Amino acid sequence: MTHALVTGASGFIGTHLVRELTRRGYEVSCLVREKSDRSRLEPFTPRFVIGDVTDPESIANALHGIDEVYHLAGVTKALHVRDYARINEHGVAKVSKCCAERQQPPVLTVVSSLAAAGPSSESRPRIESDAPAPVSNYGRSKLAGERAAMQFAADVPTTIVRPPIVLGSGDRDGLEMFKTIANFGFHLAPGFHDDRVSAIHAEDLAKALILAASQGRRVTTNPDDATGIYFATDDENPTYAELGRMIGRTFGRYHAWVIRSPKTAVWGIAAFNELVSQATRHPNILNLDKAREATAGSWTCTSEALNRDTGFAPDQSLYQRLAQTAQWYVEQGWIQAPRQMQPLLKGRHPTVS
Repeated sequence: MTHALVTGASGFIGTHLVRELTRRGYEVSCLVREKSDRSRLEPFTPRFVIGDVTDPESIANALHGIDEVYHLAGVTKALHVRDYARINEHGVAKVSKCCAERQQPPVLTVVSSLAAAGPSSESRPRIESDAPAPVSNYGRSKLAGERAAMQFAADVPTTIVRPPIVLGSGDRDGLEMFKTIANFGFHLAPGFHDDRVSAIHAEDLAKALILAASQGRRVTTNPDDATGIYFATDDENPTYAELGRMIGRTFGRYHAWVIRSPKTAVWGIAAFNELVSQATRHPNILNLDKAREATAGSWTCTSEALNRDTGFAPDQSLYQRLAQTAQWYVEQGWIQAPRQMQPLLKGRHPTVS
């Protein structure tokens, strides 16, 4: 039986990965902080190891008997640049180093981000061999984490996966977009240009990570070599406006309004949120760093390389996954179902698995 260690297991993506690993018959260990909420993990009965990715001793303890490591722990919003670096760069380095020190190093799969590569051109989605050009502190920290992992590639078989927007049950970052559309019937789109985005559901990402670990190629120590780095997405690449309309349809709102705001408005909201965050010491997801990404143009990528090397393909269409996510939000009470959605909740929704 393969024994897998998941860091960041109590997070949104981590919960989906632990579920999928358990379903496939893996023995699973989770490196979690003492105060982490483990309630969504407990049904899968993993082994919990208390610690975090900044503590080499707890990492070493968690690695006993491990065949595969899935490194998901990361920071998506922070008050200072150093907070990104501490987890997204130095955390990867410590996990990689601890793996390298094992007599038989485990396979290491590092979850990075499309933000590490940067925005795409209008004409085509990003591919792995494109030169990285991150525009945010978050993106630069994720790229630095990739480079940190590659320093140990001679000793640790390592694969890096870069997802774009990740959605699905348990996602709090995407909740506000769904809630605005459900409650008010409109979708805010930054700028007046039809920028495109890539997305993947967390269940599909979990399967992509397992395939990358078992069948993917491994990175080299050369930071300019894209071997062993994969984008994982569903390849539909709608415009951001189209994404909002698709979400609207999942709530029975077949004519959701798209309200386009000047990019200066995005910066204004982000600046206000940044001031509040600094005062309360609680980072907001729409901060100045995220404004850099939101106003940078299209964010698209393709899973062609991952499909070629591992056979990965999403189990359902993007619209089906959006509908599944919307229904989960409603069932959990995170969003109140608009009246237009009632017929869909009575069993007539064609897209929810």
